[in-house]
Amino acid sequence: MRYALNSSGDELKDMLLWICRYLRYKATTLSNRLVHDREIFQNELENLSSNINSKNDLEKSIKRLRNIGLIGINTYAKPLLALLDFLEKKTKFRLIDIDDEMLSDFLAIHTSTLSMQSRKNYRMALLNFFKYIDENQDSKNAHIFGIKLEINSLKSLKSKLPAYLKEDEIKAFLSALKTFPFSPKLRARDMLIILLIMHTGARVSEILLLEKKHFVINEDLCLLHIIGKGGKSRNVAVLKETISQPLKAWLLTRNKFKDIKNDLLFCNQKGEALSQAYVYKNLKSILQYAGIKKPKMGAHLLRHSFATLLYQKHKDLILVQESLGHADLNTSRIYTHFDKDQLKITASLIPNVDKTD
Repeated sequence: MRYALNSSGDELKDMLLWICRYLRYKATTLSNRLVHDREIFQNELENLSSNINSKNDLEKSIKRLRNIGLIGINTYAKPLLALLDFLEKKTKFRLIDIDDEMLSDFLAIHTSTLSMQSRKNYRMALLNFFKYIDENQDSKNAHIFGIKLEINSLKSLKSKLPAYLKEDEIKAFLSALKTFPFSPKLRARDMLIILLIMHTGARVSEILLLEKKHFVINEDLCLLHIIGKGGKSRNVAVLKETISQPLKAWLLTRNKFKDIKNDLLFCNQKGEALSQAYVYKNLKSILQYAGIKKPKMGAHLLRHSFATLLYQKHKDLILVQESLGHADLNTSRIYTHFDKDQLKITASLIPNVDKTD
């Protein structure tokens, strides 16, 4: 369906309408395999179509979508909600006034304290949003924004090194995991999820979408066939003895559940997929229980810890790439920054002045 750029006579309300249309479109195109409540999902799509009257309504709708497992929607919603705040503060504002210069000002103000990746996400969300408007306007009297956002500063900034657990912190984390007060009925399941992420470096989404047929138990290994980003698959393994107790207990519990969707290895009592938010909440609580504080306490902390330790032990970047399922070797190269042995070689290249003749 095509829409007029201005339809309500209120510029901010029109912007809100376009944001709702765009986020509804993104909600239907993002991967929804982790969505565990289809009824709420449908209701929120209807809300985004016609029932959002304020920024507060939109924030609540996005929160409900995230809570049922559509985590990716936040990547697009957060920058656009910030843009709405930015535009509300302008004394005079018209949609047709929005251009690269105004959006560059917005990015400079709202992303100055964010990580490089977050700044890139903001730029990507803006580019996608205005492209959507350009493509979905009524052709009669259409205003094409043609936003480019060629921001040189984004190209020159370096990414921050990811947070990770050192070996002693990993030991403390695993020790805390044994005594952490999980829900008694689901303790084995929740512990097993964390252990698999910790010992394989897999993404939370990859573990939660793991089907039982893709989890094979051999004599001393448990093999996992992971379906990663873009449908790319890889095989990882964990020692059977590492997870034997929670695995045995969880499989006994899981066998009591009926109609498990897609025969998922992990599910709730209704047989539906767990949400990433649930795992993030558990992980943050375990880290706090262990007395570990990091700049970012998300599940990627375990993935980064696995990759860092893997590279430190084996100095094999290809092994890191294959284990983590990176499409590009340069993505894995970040972990070489933690290689103290190589840093020591470069640091000792020039002899100490006290040891020269």
